[in-house]
Amino acid sequence: MSDASAILADYSARLEALAIELGMDFYPVNFDLVPSNFMVEIAVYGLPVRMRHWSFGVRYIHQLVRQHMGHSKIFEVMFPGDPCHAFMLEQNSLAENTLVTAHVLGHADFAKNNQLFSRFMAMAGGQILEQSAARAHRLERALGAHGQDRVEAVLDAALALETHIDINQALHRPRYPEFVTPRTGPEVNHFHDRFARLPGEHVEPARNDPPQRTPLPPQPEYDLLWFIAQYAPEMEDWERDIFLAVREEAYYFHPIHACQIMNEGWASYWHARLLREATFLPHDLYVSAIKSHSDVVRPFASGQQLALSLNPYHLGFSLWEHIIDKHGLEQARRICREEDDFGFVRNYLDKELADKLDLFVYETRQDGDTRIASRDIHQIREAILAPKFNYGAPCIAVSQVGPDGALALHHDYLRDGRGLELPQAEKVMDYVKRVWRQPVTLHTVDFRGVVRVLPARKL
Repeated sequence: MSDASAILADYSARLEALAIELGMDFYPVNFDLVPSNFMVEIAVYGLPVRMRHWSFGVRYIHQLVRQHMGHSKIFEVMFPGDPCHAFMLEQNSLAENTLVTAHVLGHADFAKNNQLFSRFMAMAGGQILEQSAARAHRLERALGAHGQDRVEAVLDAALALETHIDINQALHRPRYPEFVTPRTGPEVNHFHDRFARLPGEHVEPARNDPPQRTPLPPQPEYDLLWFIAQYAPEMEDWERDIFLAVREEAYYFHPIHACQIMNEGWASYWHARLLREATFLPHDLYVSAIKSHSDVVRPFASGQQLALSLNPYHLGFSLWEHIIDKHGLEQARRICREEDDFGFVRNYLDKELADKLDLFVYETRQDGDTRIASRDIHQIREAILAPKFNYGAPCIAVSQVGPDGALALHHDYLRDGRGLELPQAEKVMDYVKRVWRQPVTLHTVDFRGVVRVLPARKL
């Protein structure tokens, strides 16, 4: 172990002790120092070991370009679990990795205590890295048995639908019951029951109608990955396994997506506080670490005075400081446990803070002119949250499977308030057709509000 690594290990242990002293409660964290190329791979794949797919290579190149242009730097990647796993860049300075250590402890505290993260842990367990590696191993076996073209076609379809899950449903859920018992009439309330028992009153005997086959689906089904894995008529077991593996990973990533502002802000609040109260840190290291903190939570890039995109670190950090200043740390801990970004922003981003942060809604006109459209606090909140609704995906539901096996999908545009990019939707429909192997249609509307029915093309 190098001198810098030994010093970092000592600081990490002392920061963990300080965090516990300050009341933080987190799962153990395993820290690893990794080279830059491995860090980029982890960031674009989302996990250290994951099912191979060409789309991750595209993301890898995109990330490299951003880094070479100076638009992106990855300090760390952290995976919630029991234990948590954190990867830090070995090229970081000692001050940067000291800050990263404190930041990761904040993430670990959030992941253990937030209800969304806890719900996933209860459903799937806390060994995400091991589970992901096992899924990747099963995919490698499928590649050997069925060939790259067949496996990649199924994985194309599964990843095209990876955000189309129903987070309100359990991760492990049974198929619909095949038959339902028809109701024999309206339910009898207590008054009617007593009346029917009076002398001389005639009560019709209940009919024993035969069970009826359950409509498929019995109600609109928004979990497309689950439905296709369960009901695609010609899917093989290895294909269903791929769909369910992608679905399980989508459930893992959902809390990270749904709580990004809260989570990054909470980690930033705690890394700033831990560094401030870590009296054992040398003064020059503390100054360097705080400089890195300022770079992370700044509202806009250096030299700019206005930002048209939102830095979740900046907004989250500012919101937590605002909450703690007005309501205290215990109230902040309650919010950390109970909310996601929707409740966090809607309930606690007030006009006072929005004005302080100079937040606004903007619009870009056809002539290229960009203007501030509104500073209304309600519109600001909804503009921040709009990309997060329904996991960032349009609301698409299975509405019917016809007698011939045809699959009908409906876009619930009134629910999500957004339109579809029709060329992209048509491409996804083609992917669905590959695995459903029967006619597939999507009912939606175009930008004029005209109903459109998109059929999947023949492959």
